[in-house]
Amino acid sequence: MDFLTDPFLLDASSFDGPVLVTGAGGCIGAWVVAILARSGIPLVAFDLQDNRTRPSLLLGDAAADLTWETGDITDSARLFEICDKHGIRAVIHLAGLMVPFCKADPAAGARVNVEGTINVLELARQRGLKRLAYASSSAIHGMPPGGPTIATLYGAYKLANENTAQVYWLDWQVPSVGIRPNVVYGVGRDQGMTSEFSVGLLRAARGEAHEISFGGPVSWLYAGEAAAAFITAIARDGDGAPVFDLNGSCMSVEQGLEILSHLAPNHSVSTAGNPLPIPPDLDDAPIRAHLGSYPSIPPEQGIRESLQAFRQLIADGVLPAQS
Repeated sequence: MDFLTDPFLLDASSFDGPVLVTGAGGCIGAWVVAILARSGIPLVAFDLQDNRTRPSLLLGDAAADLTWETGDITDSARLFEICDKHGIRAVIHLAGLMVPFCKADPAAGARVNVEGTINVLELARQRGLKRLAYASSSAIHGMPPGGPTIATLYGAYKLANENTAQVYWLDWQVPSVGIRPNVVYGVGRDQGMTSEFSVGLLRAARGEAHEISFGGPVSWLYAGEAAAAFITAIARDGDGAPVFDLNGSCMSVEQGLEILSHLAPNHSVSTAGNPLPIPPDLDDAPIRAHLGSYPSIPPEQGIRESLQAFRQLIADGVLPAQS
């Protein structure tokens, strides 16, 4: 699967020590650790469990060689222990509970998303870390409630994190970069409503039918492109606490299915056509102006390579041939 991460490999000389990646078992986390590992950049993967299923999709057997620590992001002592043990010099903070989990258990959502982020900021403050990127979300555009974008507890928690990070800069000069990914697709994206096109690609590779519950214009943010933005954000010391939208391309689901039809003419993936109550076309110009160059992957390429990867993973027996 090296062809998936090849466009995103970096020069390791820009990094002066290990990178801690929280939420390493998630979709973006898997891509981050895969890109770092293949670039020869030392890293420590951190998650609640040692579950390398998604990183293995990208790294294959090499995922077993990752340095992996387990723990709860709400346990600040555990974070400090890991930082000191490995000499951490930068953090990419991706750990969090998604929209449905926050709604199902609001208190747990607040502990993980808000307290967990405070723990990471406090780690950076007390250990003098100058390279920190954290995941906010396009869900903050639903706050305050009442506008065209859906309001969620998840969005409220992420907005609190953005404000907290700015106060950490004002009070203690802890630098950070907040990044708000919009709709992510690609290998490893298998949870949440907006994962449905990625799930559809896997089912197309299996020859199965799938209906995507939403349609119309959405953002198309390739998982590797999102990971590259987070890594680029810690490739130098930070200054301030800026926050940026990360959108990728804007295209309709229907156009995505047209691309799929050229690649798999007999596929049975369709759309119900219901528009999502989220902004489809946020501006990437500010984050690119701040970070500089990192790869941009058009949907045609991302869809083609994702389908190719799913077919290969099925053929190799890594993914089952039937759902």
